[in-house]
Amino acid sequence: MPTPQIRARRQIPVPPSPTTCKKPTLVPARKPIRAQPRQPTPVLRRILVPRRIRALPRTPALLKSIDRSLSALRFEAKTGSALLALPVFLCLLVGCGERDGVPVASPAPVAEGASASAAFLERHWARPQAPQGKAPPGFSSLEASLSPVDCGTCHADQYRDWQTALHAHAMGPGLIGQLVNMAPEARDDHQDCIRCHAPLAEQADSLAMALAASAANHSPTGQPRPALHEHGVICAACHVRAHTRYGPPRRDGTAPANTENLPHGGFVVSQAFSDARFCSACHQFQPDEFALNGKLLENTYEEWKDSPQAAAGQSCQSCHMPARSHLWRGIHDPEMVRSGVRFTPDEIELARGTLRTGLSVRNTGTGHYFPTYVTPRVVAEIEQVDAKGHFLPKTRGDRNIQRQVPLDLSREIADTRLPPGGELHLDYALPRHPRATALVYRLRVEPDEFYARFYRALLADGSAGKGKKQIQDALRQAESSGFVAFEERRQLPD
Repeated sequence: MPTPQIRARRQIPVPPSPTTCKKPTLVPARKPIRAQPRQPTPVLRRILVPRRIRALPRTPALLKSIDRSLSALRFEAKTGSALLALPVFLCLLVGCGERDGVPVASPAPVAEGASASAAFLERHWARPQAPQGKAPPGFSSLEASLSPVDCGTCHADQYRDWQTALHAHAMGPGLIGQLVNMAPEARDDHQDCIRCHAPLAEQADSLAMALAASAANHSPTGQPRPALHEHGVICAACHVRAHTRYGPPRRDGTAPANTENLPHGGFVVSQAFSDARFCSACHQFQPDEFALNGKLLENTYEEWKDSPQAAAGQSCQSCHMPARSHLWRGIHDPEMVRSGVRFTPDEIELARGTLRTGLSVRNTGTGHYFPTYVTPRVVAEIEQVDAKGHFLPKTRGDRNIQRQVPLDLSREIADTRLPPGGELHLDYALPRHPRATALVYRLRVEPDEFYARFYRALLADGSAGKGKKQIQDALRQAESSGFVAFEERRQLPD
């Protein structure tokens, strides 16, 4: 039975990722929508599959043309006809790919408007990514490398952060375990997964080679460290295009001058790196993409736009990359959850043998819905315990905070997530157990609840195929990712 397909259209200038390969970060495949029936697997998405344009050498004439287009774009923006100038500007920029010499760094200081950031992002996140091409002749092997290990040679702090982040594990066993069942030449199918999880063209090549080797029942030789695709969202995924390094301005707001003798020719600056739209390339579905009950399956950027944090000028990076860290902490991190949620137990009343109390959970600091995806489940609980701390049967009250969907994504069962400022209140009224001495209030987080269900289903029906071992590993990881964000024990009245 066919999977619903979703038409692709990418528009970052006015912008508003999990997934099959069956691995739900849940990304629907972007082809024209077809009606039911659906097959019982999560859908994938593709963001943009543009025609590849041959990169032009960055010659003085081309740079002069870009300068003219920028001037025209600024003028047209003032006159209300910016859209006429934008396509010409974008076409010129797309051509600035492979070059014969060392990359040209931006002058200092940096000034860039929202429209320039939007144009940068449209080009920067075109899918699938174009190959980097041949490195400039003056580059050393270290400068030409795309490996995050090599980036860490100079950028030690960023590399150390990245190693602990989920970006570094975006190609984990749950995803690899599904990719190994695909043909090496099925690159469009690979893109359904890796367009966000390992987005570079060189990573796509690395994956295809690994799948071909697996199909031939031998492992590639001469690989002292993991293949490039296995590193997931690497430094170069965000910072390198056509062997030019890109990044935010320096902390003082400046960019490297052309006269500075920096490794890999320095870097080109863009304010887009501090723009929330940078993250939306992988964390926001487009309006015509997969939705349930009238709501996009992945809607984090739009949720943020309606938040007090957005109104206060806080971007995704403000919370998830504080002080320019590369940690990207989220729902898997207990401290991050605690920083965004207020947990407030009510007073306890005992009347005629019945305990009455309650628990409030309020989204006070999360700049989007808590949680934002369909993959986690958060559970507010109240339960009676005895003198030894043992939970007593038939005394538990709970409520889920979750966007609950079945594995086939055919419908939305319930949506009890908390928007920014939203609050859930759990009312508790149950008979006091004879051995009860206290009540325990708890907020429990299962970051990978959907994944765990999904992996169990793959293993139960035998569809894990060649990836069975990886799926088993992924299930263990998913089941062990839960934690208790808050817990408070209160003695019962006499």
